[in-house]
Amino acid sequence: MRVFVTGATGFIGSAIVPELINAGHQVLGLTRSEAGARSLIAAGAEAHRGDLEDLESLRRGAAQSDGVIHCAFDHDFSKFVANCEKDRRAIEALGAALTGSDRPLIITSGTGMGNAAAGRPATEDTFNPSRPNPRKASELAGASVSAAGVNVSVVRLPQVHNTVRQGLITPLIDLAREKGVSAYVGDGLNRWPAVHVLDAARLYRLALEKQAAGARYHAVGEEGVPVRDIVEVIGQGLKVPVIAMSPEEAAAHFGWLAMFAGLDVPASSAHTQEILGWHPTGPGLIADLGRMRYFEA
Repeated sequence: MRVFVTGATGFIGSAIVPELINAGHQVLGLTRSEAGARSLIAAGAEAHRGDLEDLESLRRGAAQSDGVIHCAFDHDFSKFVANCEKDRRAIEALGAALTGSDRPLIITSGTGMGNAAAGRPATEDTFNPSRPNPRKASELAGASVSAAGVNVSVVRLPQVHNTVRQGLITPLIDLAREKGVSAYVGDGLNRWPAVHVLDAARLYRLALEKQAAGARYHAVGEEGVPVRDIVEVIGQGLKVPVIAMSPEEAAAHFGWLAMFAGLDVPASSAHTQEILGWHPTGPGLIADLGRMRYFEA
């Protein structure tokens, strides 16, 4: 297949590109820079200039392809609501180019969209559009273009990691470095799911090849890592104290991260593993955090 990949030079996309190429697919990668174009060409892909806000560039890329993997997202979480709306517009533009065909569109969401009840792992069969999480905009857009006849499926991501980046944990590390303490909320037993970036890339490929309209997949290697365990490893790596904070103190300390710091959002991938034959093999989150070089730029 000739696959249009948004976010192709980003953290996850740069792992998806070789995963697709090694499986025999051709890749058309979205990039907004000359440096990004060079890196895509060096990886064996073709570069397509544009960005998330250039909706015509998204439509052109999708129109030239046999399928689309949309993993680009603006990860400035201080503008989370606005960025979720930006993603909604991007999905609608990609879908418009695929309407009337059976070409697959794989979109990206978060595992939190599958949480049905407090303390229970999120599952693939759950989506509650009444939840306040702004990330629901992506799945609502996916449902909208699906109703228009587009073959849409969803990959939901947890904290995606290697020894360089770890999703929301990366800004948590930056905050601990800035404040001189590594902090958790309450008893710190709230859990975050996680997956290694190479396992996530393989799941995107399998989802693309499956072409199962309406499917939701959870890229979860670990159902729930206690935040206190994460914070303790960060404290050791940065050589700063590890402290507990009350929910009342959290807003002042964590800033925009406060909306995530106390969440207990475990997630299961049992159904995904069964139907796709996907079995994560990468290192765990704590292992990767333990191997980080905390004082290198």
